[in-house]
Amino acid sequence: MITKIYRVKGTFVMGEENSIFIKEYKATNEAEIEEKIYERFGSKHGLNRNQISIDEITEIAPEDVTDPILKEIL
Repeated sequence: MITKIYRVKGTFVMGEENSIFIKEYKATNEAEIEEKIYERFGSKHGLNRNQISIDEITEIAPEDVTDPILKEIL
């Protein structure tokens, strides 16, 4: 399978406030990206899926990657 790079923008509930996030992940499709977001935020911050709102998932070119860890992998 061909993997692509996606940039995900959204919000999550932290305490009584909503926090904005922008993450970049490598995956085969958008459904896989959604699962990664839910499992990582759930694990790291103890959030339920209904506390995470994914606003936008866009495919990006490898030269547009800003995440230093993901850049090293490419």
